[in-house]
Amino acid sequence: MHTGNLLAHIPSPLPAELFNDLVSTNHFRIERILSQGQHTPTGEWFDQDEHEWVLMVQGEAILLFLEPEAGAQERVHLGPGDYINIPAHYQHRVEWTHPSETTVWLCIYY
Repeated sequence: MHTGNLLAHIPSPLPAELFNDLVSTNHFRIERILSQGQHTPTGEWFDQDEHEWVLMVQGEAILLFLEPEAGAQERVHLGPGDYINIPAHYQHRVEWTHPSETTVWLCIYY
């Protein structure tokens, strides 16, 4: 058995975006991400082989999704308690995270 707290051990100020695997198996992974002003570099997109379920625990972020068939982009704002399920190979990027408040993400990859 392992216990922990998602809001523990958060450095202040955050020196860089931090990624911590909380649970990892052959079929899924649970990760905590800490951000403070970080975003995906311009022109880069995530195109993952896994589905990703994201819960915003603390802070704020704006995600941008690319819908190539429709030739459109969709912005999604996430705040505390908001979640989103991102299908595998659905291109997306982090446009913005709060610059002065630590954003705590809980991500489940499956």
